[in-house]
Amino acid sequence: MLVYHSSDQCFEYPDVNHSREALDLGKGFYVTRLKEQADKYANRFIRAGKEAYLHVFDYSVDPEMRIKIFNCYDEEWLDFVCSCRKGKDVYLQYDIVEGGVANDKVFQTVDLYMAGIYNKEQALQNLAYEMPNNQLCFITQRAIDRCLTFIEHSNYNHG
Repeated sequence: MLVYHSSDQCFEYPDVNHSREALDLGKGFYVTRLKEQADKYANRFIRAGKEAYLHVFDYSVDPEMRIKIFNCYDEEWLDFVCSCRKGKDVYLQYDIVEGGVANDKVFQTVDLYMAGIYNKEQALQNLAYEMPNNQLCFITQRAIDRCLTFIEHSNYNHG
């Protein structure tokens, strides 16, 4: 299946070394099954006056990979995301983690929960009305090398 990654850099061989810390699903290489979501992310680079590239990969599941999938915004997802954002390495038990994106509304709920303004029940009530988008985080280089095949890239700024 096709997956997408938007970046201000153009490349064919992703790696986990260039990943940021303390993201939703941990440190790793992020892609999405939803092209529209990648397009929206690319607009962040364009608005900042940077180049923006869409990378397309074929994702094939390898049964040897340790994969965690969150199908909804539930207590397990909330605990996992909060742990990752706090810099804890709970994600390291997996090769790939898939789950919902913390979009603006979800991000605000998670932030209010982490700040202690919402308790867990209030946060989960707010999240219950949100439909998860999609992100996959490739945590290990082995997962990238075995499960992703580069297809193409294109420049949003120049067509």
